[in-house]
Amino acid sequence: QVQLVESGGGLVQPGGSLRLSCAASGSFFRINTMGWYRQAPGKQRELVATITRGGDTNYADSVKGRFTISRDGAKNLVYLQMTSLKPEDTAVYYCNARIVVTPFSSEIGSWGQGTQVTVSS
Repeated sequence: QVQLVESGGGLVQPGGSLRLSCAASGSFFRINTMGWYRQAPGKQRELVATITRGGDTNYADSVKGRFTISRDGAKNLVYLQMTSLKPEDTAVYYCNARIVVTPFSSEIGSWGQGTQVTVSS
């Protein structure tokens, strides 16, 4: 019922930049917090950044000062601008959204399929 589609991943050299996008579509009442998570091979999925409907942001310590999360509520989009990329940033990046399907529903989570980000020379 709710779909999240990520885009913008790819191969980039250390120190480079990349911007990820996530588009939410389907039928729902409201999107609350949106965020980005990542998972490297053999590791658990970890939170990268989140942003509330009001624009409050939260970042993992490892990406503070390098990544910026933003959103366009009117278009149901969330972005992750990544700069000064490091090899340890290599992972599959997943978009997450906390969604209220109807005005009387509780909040649920939705995940995208992920987009690969590889930082290598």
